[in-house]
Amino acid sequence: MEPIEIRGDIYWVGVLDWEERDFHNFLTPRGLTYNSYLIVGKEVALVDTVKHKFAGEMLNRIRKIVNPEEIDYVIVNHIEPDHSSGLPVIMQIAENATIVCSKRAKDGISKYYDCDGWEFKVVKQGDELDLGGKTLTFLDMTMLHWPDSMATYVKEDKLLLSNDAFGQHVASEERFDEDLGIEEALSWAKMYYANILMPLSSLVKRKITEIRNLGIEIDMIAPSHGVIWKNPQKILDAYERWANFENEDKVVIVYDTMWHSTEKLARAIADGAGSQGVRVRLFHTRRDSWTDIVTEILDAKALAVGAPTIHNTLFPPVAGFLGYLRGLKPQNKKVLAFGSYGWNGAGIKEIERVFQELKLEMLEPLMVKFRPTKEELEKAYAAGVELAK
Repeated sequence: MEPIEIRGDIYWVGVLDWEERDFHNFLTPRGLTYNSYLIVGKEVALVDTVKHKFAGEMLNRIRKIVNPEEIDYVIVNHIEPDHSSGLPVIMQIAENATIVCSKRAKDGISKYYDCDGWEFKVVKQGDELDLGGKTLTFLDMTMLHWPDSMATYVKEDKLLLSNDAFGQHVASEERFDEDLGIEEALSWAKMYYANILMPLSSLVKRKITEIRNLGIEIDMIAPSHGVIWKNPQKILDAYERWANFENEDKVVIVYDTMWHSTEKLARAIADGAGSQGVRVRLFHTRRDSWTDIVTEILDAKALAVGAPTIHNTLFPPVAGFLGYLRGLKPQNKKVLAFGSYGWNGAGIKEIERVFQELKLEMLEPLMVKFRPTKEELEKAYAAGVELAK
Protein backbone atom coordinates (compact mmCIF):
# COMPACT_ATOMS: atom_id res chain seq x y z
CA MET A 1 0.00 0.00 0.00
CA GLU A 2 1.00 3.58 -0.63
CA PRO A 3 1.04 6.14 2.20
CA ILE A 4 -2.38 7.77 2.50
CA GLU A 5 -2.99 11.46 3.17
CA ILE A 6 -5.72 11.51 5.81
CA ARG A 7 -5.65 15.32 6.30
CA GLY A 8 -3.60 18.05 4.68
CA ASP A 9 0.07 17.05 5.14
CA ILE A 10 -0.84 14.26 7.59
CA TYR A 11 -0.22 10.74 6.29
CA TRP A 12 -0.93 7.17 7.32
CA VAL A 13 2.39 5.30 7.08
CA GLY A 14 1.48 2.20 9.09
CA VAL A 15 1.40 -1.48 8.19
CA LEU A 16 -1.08 -4.32 7.88
CA ASP A 17 -0.27 -7.56 9.69
CA TRP A 18 -2.41 -10.01 7.73
CA GLU A 19 -1.11 -13.14 9.47
CA GLU A 20 -1.35 -12.45 13.24
CA ARG A 21 -4.12 -14.51 14.85
CA ASP A 22 -3.54 -13.95 18.57
CA PHE A 23 -3.00 -10.82 20.64
CA HIS A 24 -2.70 -11.60 24.39
CA ASN A 25 -5.27 -14.45 24.01
CA PHE A 26 -7.47 -12.06 21.97
CA LEU A 27 -8.16 -14.00 18.76
CA THR A 28 -7.65 -11.84 15.66
CA PRO A 29 -9.14 -13.79 12.72
CA ARG A 30 -8.65 -10.83 10.36
CA GLY A 31 -5.16 -9.89 11.51
CA LEU A 32 -3.94 -6.57 12.93
CA THR A 33 -3.16 -3.03 11.84
CA TYR A 34 -0.30 -0.99 13.28
CA ASN A 35 -1.09 2.61 12.43
CA SER A 36 1.64 5.22 12.34
CA TYR A 37 1.12 8.82 11.24
CA LEU A 38 3.52 11.33 9.69
CA ILE A 39 2.77 15.04 10.26
CA VAL A 40 4.58 17.49 7.99
CA GLY A 41 4.77 21.13 9.05
CA LYS A 42 7.89 23.24 8.97
CA GLU A 43 9.13 20.45 11.20
CA VAL A 44 8.23 16.76 10.85
CA ALA A 45 6.75 14.49 13.49
CA LEU A 46 6.11 10.76 13.39
CA VAL A 47 3.30 9.69 15.73
CA ASP A 48 3.83 6.13 16.99
CA THR A 49 5.90 3.48 15.27
CA VAL A 50 5.03 -0.14 14.46
CA LYS A 51 5.99 -3.65 15.51
CA HIS A 52 9.72 -4.13 14.97
CA LYS A 53 9.53 -6.67 12.13
CA PHE A 54 7.50 -4.18 10.05
CA ALA A 55 9.71 -1.14 10.70
CA GLY A 56 11.32 -1.38 7.26
CA GLU A 57 7.92 -1.34 5.58
CA MET A 58 6.95 1.76 7.55
CA LEU A 59 10.22 3.47 6.58
CA ASN A 60 9.56 2.76 2.90
CA ARG A 61 6.25 4.59 3.17
CA ILE A 62 7.86 7.51 5.00
CA ARG A 63 10.52 7.81 2.25
CA LYS A 64 7.79 8.48 -0.30
CA ILE A 65 6.95 11.66 1.62
CA VAL A 66 10.14 12.83 3.36
CA ASN A 67 13.64 11.59 4.05
CA PRO A 68 13.34 9.75 7.42
CA GLU A 69 16.55 11.47 8.53
CA GLU A 70 14.56 14.73 8.51
CA ILE A 71 12.12 13.59 11.22
CA ASP A 72 12.37 16.09 14.07
CA TYR A 73 10.09 14.40 16.61
CA VAL A 74 8.86 10.89 17.32
CA ILE A 75 5.68 11.03 19.41
CA VAL A 76 5.29 7.92 21.57
CA ASN A 77 1.68 7.80 22.71
CA HIS A 78 2.13 4.35 24.27
CA ILE A 79 5.12 2.09 24.89
CA GLU A 80 3.58 -1.37 24.37
CA PRO A 81 5.88 -3.17 21.89
CA ASP A 82 3.26 -3.45 19.13
CA HIS A 83 3.64 0.35 18.90
CA SER A 84 7.15 1.04 20.15
CA SER A 85 9.37 -1.88 19.15
CA GLY A 86 10.07 -0.17 15.81
CA LEU A 87 11.41 2.84 17.69
CA PRO A 88 15.09 1.74 17.80
CA VAL A 89 15.06 1.28 14.02
CA ILE A 90 13.66 4.79 13.53
CA MET A 91 16.15 6.32 15.96
CA GLN A 92 19.08 4.76 14.14
CA ILE A 93 18.07 6.70 11.04
CA ALA A 94 16.49 9.84 12.53
CA GLU A 95 19.43 10.32 14.89
CA ASN A 96 18.59 13.92 15.71
CA ALA A 97 14.92 13.33 16.45
CA THR A 98 13.50 14.10 19.88
CA ILE A 99 11.20 11.54 21.49
CA VAL A 100 8.06 13.17 22.92
CA CYS A 101 6.24 11.14 25.55
CA SER A 102 4.83 11.06 29.07
CA LYS A 103 7.09 10.68 32.11
CA ARG A 104 5.98 7.08 32.61
CA ALA A 105 6.58 6.37 28.93
CA LYS A 106 10.14 7.65 29.18
CA ASP A 107 10.76 5.35 32.14
CA GLY A 108 9.30 2.40 30.23
CA ILE A 109 11.19 3.11 27.02
CA SER A 110 14.41 3.18 29.03
CA LYS A 111 13.59 -0.30 30.35
CA TYR A 112 12.69 -1.75 26.95
CA TYR A 113 15.45 -0.28 24.78
CA ASP A 114 19.03 0.98 24.80
CA CYS A 115 18.36 4.72 24.76
CA ASP A 116 21.97 5.90 24.84
CA GLY A 117 22.14 9.20 22.96
CA TRP A 118 18.38 9.61 22.59
CA GLU A 119 16.89 13.00 23.42
CA PHE A 120 13.56 13.08 25.26
CA LYS A 121 10.91 15.76 25.75
CA VAL A 122 8.52 14.80 28.55
CA VAL A 123 5.01 16.25 28.21
CA LYS A 124 1.87 16.30 30.33
CA GLN A 125 -1.82 17.12 29.90
CA GLY A 126 -2.34 20.25 27.80
CA ASP A 127 1.29 20.73 26.71
CA GLU A 128 1.72 21.83 23.09
CA LEU A 129 4.31 21.38 20.36
CA ASP A 130 4.30 23.78 17.39
CA LEU A 131 5.63 22.14 14.23
CA GLY A 132 5.03 25.29 12.19
CA GLY A 133 1.55 25.12 10.71
CA LYS A 134 0.64 22.07 12.82
CA THR A 135 0.08 22.41 16.57
CA LEU A 136 0.09 19.24 18.63
CA THR A 137 -1.69 19.15 22.00
CA PHE A 138 -1.03 16.22 24.31
CA LEU A 139 -3.84 14.63 26.29
CA ASP A 140 -3.35 12.41 29.32
CA MET A 141 -4.88 8.95 28.76
CA THR A 142 -3.50 7.22 31.86
CA MET A 143 -4.71 3.61 32.07
CA LEU A 144 -6.37 3.67 28.67
CA HIS A 145 -5.01 1.21 28.65
CA TRP A 146 -1.49 1.45 30.20
CA PRO A 147 -0.17 3.93 32.81
CA ASP A 148 2.00 5.67 30.19
CA SER A 149 -0.74 6.24 27.62
CA MET A 150 -1.49 9.62 26.07
CA ALA A 151 -3.15 10.93 22.91
CA THR A 152 -2.07 13.60 20.44
CA TYR A 153 -4.50 16.21 19.09
CA VAL A 154 -3.74 18.23 15.95
CA LYS A 155 -5.45 21.54 16.59
CA GLU A 156 -5.62 22.90 13.01
CA ASP A 157 -7.12 19.67 11.67
CA LYS A 158 -9.37 18.79 14.63
CA LEU A 159 -7.74 15.36 14.48
CA LEU A 160 -7.34 13.10 17.50
CA LEU A 161 -4.53 10.53 17.26
CA SER A 162 -5.87 8.32 20.02
CA ASN A 163 -3.49 5.35 20.08
CA ASP A 164 -5.29 2.27 21.51
CA ALA A 165 -8.53 4.05 22.38
CA PHE A 166 -11.22 3.67 19.68
CA GLY A 167 -9.17 1.02 17.85
CA GLN A 168 -10.08 -2.32 16.33
CA HIS A 169 -8.04 -5.45 15.73
CA VAL A 170 -8.61 -5.99 12.02
CA ALA A 171 -6.34 -5.84 8.98
CA SER A 172 -8.04 -4.00 6.15
CA GLU A 173 -6.85 -2.10 3.10
CA GLU A 174 -9.80 0.22 3.73
CA ARG A 175 -8.35 2.96 5.90
CA PHE A 176 -11.59 4.72 6.84
CA ASP A 177 -14.77 3.65 8.62
CA GLU A 178 -16.95 4.58 5.63
CA ASP A 179 -14.90 2.41 3.30
CA LEU A 180 -14.95 -0.67 5.53
CA GLY A 181 -18.57 0.01 6.47
CA ILE A 182 -19.43 1.87 9.67
CA GLU A 183 -21.42 -1.00 11.17
CA GLU A 184 -18.62 -3.47 10.47
CA ALA A 185 -16.08 -1.07 11.94
CA LEU A 186 -18.25 -0.73 15.06
CA SER A 187 -18.50 -4.52 15.41
CA TRP A 188 -14.70 -4.85 15.40
CA ALA A 189 -14.46 -1.92 17.82
CA LYS A 190 -16.95 -3.62 20.15
CA MET A 191 -14.85 -6.78 20.19
CA TYR A 192 -11.75 -4.70 20.97
CA TYR A 193 -13.51 -2.79 23.75
CA ALA A 194 -14.96 -5.93 25.36
CA ASN A 195 -11.65 -7.80 25.47
CA ILE A 196 -9.29 -4.93 26.34
CA LEU A 197 -11.08 -1.89 27.74
CA MET A 198 -14.12 -3.33 29.55
CA PRO A 199 -12.43 -3.35 32.99
CA LEU A 200 -11.51 0.31 32.48
CA SER A 201 -15.07 1.49 31.74
CA SER A 202 -15.25 3.99 34.61
CA LEU A 203 -12.05 5.61 33.31
CA VAL A 204 -13.42 5.65 29.76
CA LYS A 205 -16.50 7.57 30.91
CA ARG A 206 -14.38 10.04 32.86
CA LYS A 207 -11.97 10.62 29.97
CA ILE A 208 -14.72 11.26 27.41
CA THR A 209 -16.25 13.80 29.81
CA GLU A 210 -12.84 15.46 30.32
CA ILE A 211 -12.26 15.78 26.58
CA ARG A 212 -15.69 17.32 26.09
CA ASN A 213 -15.09 19.75 28.96
CA LEU A 214 -11.87 20.87 27.29
CA GLY A 215 -13.98 22.08 24.36
CA ILE A 216 -11.92 20.14 21.84
CA GLU A 217 -13.62 19.77 18.47
CA ILE A 218 -12.98 16.36 16.91
CA ASP A 219 -13.64 15.92 13.19
CA MET A 220 -11.64 12.69 12.87
CA ILE A 221 -10.22 10.02 15.20
CA ALA A 222 -7.16 8.09 14.01
CA PRO A 223 -6.36 5.18 16.36
CA SER A 224 -3.28 3.00 16.26
CA HIS A 225 -5.23 -0.13 15.31
CA GLY A 226 -7.86 -0.55 12.62
CA VAL A 227 -9.67 2.03 10.52
CA ILE A 228 -9.78 5.79 10.96
CA TRP A 229 -13.07 7.33 12.07
CA LYS A 230 -14.35 9.99 9.66
CA ASN A 231 -17.54 9.75 11.72
CA PRO A 232 -16.09 10.16 15.22
CA GLN A 233 -19.45 10.65 16.91
CA LYS A 234 -20.38 7.06 16.02
CA ILE A 235 -17.51 5.57 18.00
CA LEU A 236 -17.79 8.14 20.81
CA ASP A 237 -21.47 7.26 21.26
CA ALA A 238 -20.65 3.54 21.18
CA TYR A 239 -17.93 3.95 23.83
CA GLU A 240 -20.40 5.74 26.10
CA ARG A 241 -22.92 2.90 25.70
CA TRP A 242 -20.30 0.24 26.41
CA ALA A 243 -18.74 2.13 29.30
CA ASN A 244 -22.18 2.51 30.90
CA PHE A 245 -22.93 -1.21 30.30
CA GLU A 246 -26.12 -0.34 28.44
CA ASN A 247 -27.56 -3.76 27.73
CA GLU A 248 -29.72 -5.39 25.09
CA ASP A 249 -32.48 -7.94 25.71
CA LYS A 250 -30.03 -10.78 25.36
CA VAL A 251 -29.12 -13.88 27.37
CA VAL A 252 -25.65 -15.39 26.97
CA ILE A 253 -25.15 -19.00 28.07
CA VAL A 254 -21.61 -20.33 28.42
CA TYR A 255 -20.89 -23.94 29.28
CA ASP A 256 -18.67 -26.96 28.94
CA THR A 257 -19.56 -30.59 29.45
CA MET A 258 -18.09 -34.05 30.04
CA TRP A 259 -20.93 -36.53 29.42
CA HIS A 260 -23.45 -34.07 27.94
CA SER A 261 -25.44 -33.59 31.16
CA THR A 262 -24.42 -29.92 31.54
CA GLU A 263 -24.96 -29.50 27.81
CA LYS A 264 -28.57 -30.70 28.17
CA LEU A 265 -29.12 -28.15 30.94
CA ALA A 266 -27.56 -25.39 28.83
CA ARG A 267 -29.85 -26.17 25.89
CA ALA A 268 -32.91 -26.27 28.13
CA ILE A 269 -31.99 -22.87 29.61
CA ALA A 270 -31.52 -21.52 26.08
CA ASP A 271 -34.92 -22.86 25.01
CA GLY A 272 -36.59 -21.28 28.03
CA ALA A 273 -34.98 -17.90 27.42
CA GLY A 274 -35.76 -18.04 23.71
CA SER A 275 -39.44 -18.73 24.44
CA GLN A 276 -39.70 -15.19 25.83
CA GLY A 277 -38.59 -13.52 22.60
CA VAL A 278 -35.16 -12.37 23.74
CA ARG A 279 -31.93 -12.97 21.83
CA VAL A 280 -30.02 -16.01 23.01
CA ARG A 281 -26.34 -16.81 22.47
CA LEU A 282 -25.08 -20.28 23.42
CA PHE A 283 -21.31 -20.88 23.67
CA HIS A 284 -19.04 -23.85 24.45
CA THR A 285 -15.76 -22.83 26.13
CA ARG A 286 -13.60 -25.20 24.04
CA ARG A 287 -15.36 -24.78 20.70
CA ASP A 288 -16.01 -21.05 20.69
CA SER A 289 -13.41 -18.34 21.14
CA TRP A 290 -13.39 -16.52 24.45
CA THR A 291 -12.94 -13.34 22.41
CA ASP A 292 -16.37 -13.82 20.78
CA ILE A 293 -18.02 -14.92 24.03
CA VAL A 294 -16.90 -11.85 25.96
CA THR A 295 -17.97 -9.56 23.11
CA GLU A 296 -21.52 -10.89 23.44
CA ILE A 297 -21.43 -10.66 27.25
CA LEU A 298 -20.49 -6.95 27.12
CA ASP A 299 -24.06 -5.81 26.35
CA ALA A 300 -26.11 -8.80 27.56
CA LYS A 301 -28.59 -8.33 30.40
CA ALA A 302 -28.26 -11.90 31.62
CA LEU A 303 -25.50 -14.51 31.77
CA ALA A 304 -25.57 -18.20 32.66
CA VAL A 305 -22.36 -20.17 33.16
CA GLY A 306 -22.43 -23.94 33.51
CA ALA A 307 -19.89 -26.69 34.15
CA PRO A 308 -19.53 -30.15 35.60
CA THR A 309 -17.53 -30.81 38.75
CA ILE A 310 -14.33 -32.84 38.41
CA HIS A 311 -11.84 -33.79 41.15
CA ASN A 312 -13.87 -31.77 43.66
CA THR A 313 -13.37 -28.60 41.64
CA LEU A 314 -14.55 -26.70 38.57
CA PHE A 315 -14.07 -28.26 35.13
CA PRO A 316 -10.79 -26.62 33.94
CA PRO A 317 -11.97 -25.10 30.62
CA VAL A 318 -14.70 -23.17 32.44
CA ALA A 319 -12.29 -22.23 35.24
CA GLY A 320 -9.96 -20.75 32.62
CA PHE A 321 -12.76 -18.83 30.96
CA LEU A 322 -13.97 -17.43 34.29
CA GLY A 323 -10.42 -16.32 35.05
CA TYR A 324 -10.46 -14.38 31.78
CA LEU A 325 -13.90 -12.93 32.52
CA ARG A 326 -12.97 -11.97 36.08
CA GLY A 327 -10.19 -9.71 34.80
CA LEU A 328 -12.60 -7.94 32.44
CA LYS A 329 -15.06 -7.05 35.26
CA PRO A 330 -18.46 -7.10 33.51
CA GLN A 331 -21.21 -5.15 35.27
CA ASN A 332 -24.97 -4.70 35.33
CA LYS A 333 -26.06 -8.30 34.69
CA LYS A 334 -28.17 -11.00 36.30
CA VAL A 335 -26.40 -14.32 36.40
CA LEU A 336 -27.06 -18.02 36.91
CA ALA A 337 -24.62 -20.78 37.84
CA PHE A 338 -25.57 -24.28 36.74
CA GLY A 339 -24.08 -27.70 36.13
CA SER A 340 -24.02 -31.41 36.84
CA TYR A 341 -22.02 -33.35 39.40
CA GLY A 342 -21.44 -36.88 40.68
CA TRP A 343 -20.30 -36.64 44.30
CA ASN A 344 -20.69 -32.93 45.12
CA GLY A 345 -21.44 -29.65 43.41
CA ALA A 346 -18.19 -27.86 44.24
CA GLY A 347 -17.73 -26.70 40.64
CA ILE A 348 -21.02 -24.82 40.59
CA LYS A 349 -20.14 -23.19 43.90
CA GLU A 350 -16.87 -21.94 42.37
CA ILE A 351 -18.82 -20.30 39.55
CA GLU A 352 -20.92 -18.56 42.19
CA ARG A 353 -17.81 -17.33 43.98
CA VAL A 354 -16.66 -15.60 40.81
CA PHE A 355 -20.09 -14.01 40.38
CA GLN A 356 -19.98 -12.80 43.99
CA GLU A 357 -16.53 -11.32 43.47
CA LEU A 358 -17.83 -9.44 40.42
CA LYS A 359 -20.83 -8.21 42.46
CA LEU A 360 -23.34 -9.54 39.92
CA GLU A 361 -26.95 -10.23 40.89
CA MET A 362 -27.36 -14.02 41.17
CA LEU A 363 -30.36 -16.26 40.66
CA GLU A 364 -30.70 -19.51 42.59
CA PRO A 365 -28.10 -21.97 41.21
CA LEU A 366 -29.19 -25.05 39.29
CA MET A 367 -27.32 -28.19 40.42
CA VAL A 368 -28.15 -31.60 38.98
CA LYS A 369 -26.71 -34.96 40.03
CA PHE A 370 -25.64 -37.11 37.07
CA ARG A 371 -27.94 -37.05 34.04
CA PRO A 372 -30.82 -34.53 34.27
CA THR A 373 -34.32 -35.99 34.51
CA LYS A 374 -37.32 -34.65 32.60
CA GLU A 375 -38.33 -32.69 35.69
CA GLU A 376 -34.84 -31.23 36.09
CA LEU A 377 -34.78 -30.18 32.46
CA GLU A 378 -38.09 -28.46 33.05
CA LYS A 379 -36.46 -26.58 35.94
CA ALA A 380 -33.64 -25.56 33.60
CA TYR A 381 -36.21 -24.34 31.06
CA ALA A 382 -37.91 -22.32 33.82
CA ALA A 383 -34.54 -20.85 34.82
CA GLY A 384 -34.10 -19.70 31.21
CA VAL A 385 -37.53 -18.07 31.31
CA GLU A 386 -36.57 -16.29 34.54
CA LEU A 387 -33.32 -15.04 32.97
CA ALA A 388 -35.26 -13.73 29.99
CA LYS A 389 -37.60 -11.84 32.29
